[in-house]
Amino acid sequence: MHLCQELPPCLLSPAAPTKSPYPAEEMHGRSEWESRGVVRDERGEIRSSAAENESGYDVEDVNSMEKVMLEYAAMDRELNHYMKAIEETVNQLKQEKPENIPDLKYLVKEKFTALESKNSDSDLEKNEKYMYFKDQLKEMRKQFRLQSDNNDNDAIEQIDEDIAVTQSQVNFICPITQVEMKKPVRNKVCGHSYEQDAILKIIQTRKQQKKNVRCPKIGCSHDDVKESDLVPDEALKRAIDSQNKQSWSTL
Repeated sequence: MHLCQELPPCLLSPAAPTKSPYPAEEMHGRSEWESRGVVRDERGEIRSSAAENESGYDVEDVNSMEKVMLEYAAMDRELNHYMKAIEETVNQLKQEKPENIPDLKYLVKEKFTALESKNSDSDLEKNEKYMYFKDQLKEMRKQFRLQSDNNDNDAIEQIDEDIAVTQSQVNFICPITQVEMKKPVRNKVCGHSYEQDAILKIIQTRKQQKKNVRCPKIGCSHDDVKESDLVPDEALKRAIDSQNKQSWSTL
């Protein structure tokens, strides 16, 4: 008797379990995974809404997603063990005589149970899709920390500038016009500030005369003021505006 005639329908039928590219979705339904935040991209890769959040993450959501991914890994492992048990059974049958074929269902179950008995939590953490999820999460956290640090540094720098302006009791009077500045610009070289229109006019005039411009601040030794060295003095502008608001509020 041919071996194939002795095999039960569960092993010969095209409907016998085969490893699907989406095993978890066959067992639970794709819509369920999508509803729990686990989806596949155009490459078929598992991804999660938590791992895609660019502005930050909710700890509870991340923990929930991680639990879902571990459940997926467990089902994937179970299906792989079942397929391996069938494969080992078929290979064993090839060595047996037709008259000695054992109970196939029992044999598959026995091999499957043996494989499952070796399960450990560390196996799940080595699952390819779970590791991919963790890498995505790690990269997202890294990017979020960098963005957060940059924002914090910008805020601290702005506060430091404001404090420096206040503590120095800087004179809001332009050394050129001798009136309060409206659009102050700061010289990056010497650190002194002037009214924008006034200093630019001097630079243009001296340029036509082919002469350098000395910093108009009394006592400053810098003798080559250039337009490219001038930047808006935002801290000084805020200090001037703040003082003017306080002055109006006391009237």
